[in-house]
Amino acid sequence: MKWTHVQANWPAFYEAILEKWEDADESMLDEIDGDQRAFVRYIAEITEQEPEEARDEIKQWLAGEIPSDIVMDPLHDNHSIALSGKYVAEGEDEYADDARFGDDDDYPDDGDDDGR
Repeated sequence: MKWTHVQANWPAFYEAILEKWEDADESMLDEIDGDQRAFVRYIAEITEQEPEEARDEIKQWLAGEIPSDIVMDPLHDNHSIALSGKYVAEGEDEYADDARFGDDDDYPDDGDDDGR
């Protein structure tokens, strides 16, 4: 993942940060507010490392997967939906409601076998 993912979804990363750096404090994370330099300084402080060592540790952490709660974030979903637009037939809206494909009865004979 890239720092831009972290910065854009800062509060959603708190759990992952606290899991990696148990001595981190949520109120301090609020103050840092996604500022990468401030985060490096803070991690260096709580781990008693030099800033360069903390930067390397953060870089390794960034090499991991994006936490699932970020992937499921509406902003991420909308971005993914927009990217899927190239697979949607011309004239259709990728943001359109897909309720007619579900198990509701608003659309009889839609193949969901719920309107028996």
